[in-house]
Amino acid sequence: MYADLNEFVADLDRRRLLARVTEPVNPHLEISAVTDRACKAARGGPALLFEQPTGYEMPVVTNLYGSTERMGLALNVNTLDDLAKTIDELMTPQMPEGVMDALKMLPLVGRLRDLVPKTVKDAPCHEIVQRDGTLDALPILTCWPQDGGKYITFPLVFTKDPETGTRNIGAYRMQVFDGRTTGMHWQRHKGAAQHYRVAERLGRRLDVAVALGPEPVLPYCATAPMPEGLDELLLAGFLARRRIEMVACVTVDLEVPASSQIVLEGYVDPGERRREGPFGDHTGLYSRPDDYPVFHLTCVTQRKRPIYLTTVVGVPPMEDYYLGLASERIFLPMIRKTLPEIVDMHFPAEGIFHNLVIVSIDKRYPGHARKIMNAFWGLGQLMFSKTIVVVDKDVDVQDVSQVAWIAGTHMDPLRDIQMTRGPLDDLDDAAELPAYGGKMGIDATRKWASEGYPRAWPERVTATEAVSRRAGEIFARLRYLA
Repeated sequence: MYADLNEFVADLDRRRLLARVTEPVNPHLEISAVTDRACKAARGGPALLFEQPTGYEMPVVTNLYGSTERMGLALNVNTLDDLAKTIDELMTPQMPEGVMDALKMLPLVGRLRDLVPKTVKDAPCHEIVQRDGTLDALPILTCWPQDGGKYITFPLVFTKDPETGTRNIGAYRMQVFDGRTTGMHWQRHKGAAQHYRVAERLGRRLDVAVALGPEPVLPYCATAPMPEGLDELLLAGFLARRRIEMVACVTVDLEVPASSQIVLEGYVDPGERRREGPFGDHTGLYSRPDDYPVFHLTCVTQRKRPIYLTTVVGVPPMEDYYLGLASERIFLPMIRKTLPEIVDMHFPAEGIFHNLVIVSIDKRYPGHARKIMNAFWGLGQLMFSKTIVVVDKDVDVQDVSQVAWIAGTHMDPLRDIQMTRGPLDDLDDAAELPAYGGKMGIDATRKWASEGYPRAWPERVTATEAVSRRAGEIFARLRYLA
């Protein structure tokens, strides 16, 4: 596991998974446009290191997580399904039947000790401390032509509940207003927004620390849909296979990852709002301007030669799809603990996480698909799912073409669509009201007589297993022009 961003970038360079951009490229629109081309290239394109951002000395790295291979490297696994298997084993412990079984469990037990972070006194992110520092030296991007300004797009924002002391880490964009203030775009459903509501009720200033470019496992964990009140650093320690090192901030009562490239310390005042936006968002549309809390900078700490890690979102697929794919695989075993009949689930890039969720189930009783829909709408951040398609266990939900075929042939709109209302993502502009609107569930499973389908369900057209195997052998020997 990489100790910091520098090690990760160097390893990607050795593996030829990173492209160095040696010519000057402007952080105003140009870096974003180049990154967009990379994201839409085959297999997510390369990670990009812009060595000469116009007007700045600090290099910029983008699309770092923008492929399944790089996502696996960041989390130190061959495949994301391997990690899901490990989490499943952790959540389903088997009592050892003998000494050998007990010995086999030791590595897993050892990883549990890695969950708790540890505090250190000295840290690379404190090599330079600037109490009068500003944002002016950072090559912060303006991503799209109609954006409201420059945006810090990959911050790890640390806050604590003023009453309980519970920590939250989230990735909330920050529009730069000037060298010392930014917007703080934490949406109403997020953990930091709840901390801010508590601070406002108490009439207190809320301390905030922003870590930029920490060790590679942490930016993923900041995006993970963790249950409310559960520290993201626990997941980070499990993934990193070691305790995450934290260091106390200089001017605020918070801790940040010692491995960070840059740390912004500051606060938000109760009741203070400022118009933020528009912003070219991961929906592929510009999010509407709205009023959000204001972050005031009190101190900048950094490494002597930092790298500025950022991301670009826009029309999918983009880098954030692969971060979401990791959550899809990692959290599937956890969801199965509540809904064991789930076989697989998929969030297609075009569905932008919440807009389309595809679920396959081991159907056991009439109306089972509707039970899954309602369960998803009441389960953590899955409550934002706007359209849920439920299919049988023999459908490959990762194959969107197959799902479209099955949905089209297995669904009767009058019988198999369930409509409801509920919470939506703040960025859903199709809803009539902010963060509240309609949801749709589609039952694309085979229908039973007990569900009111009186006829026999038709069989799929397919060759026999033996003939299919023989045909594959023959086809493999053919030579033709692709």
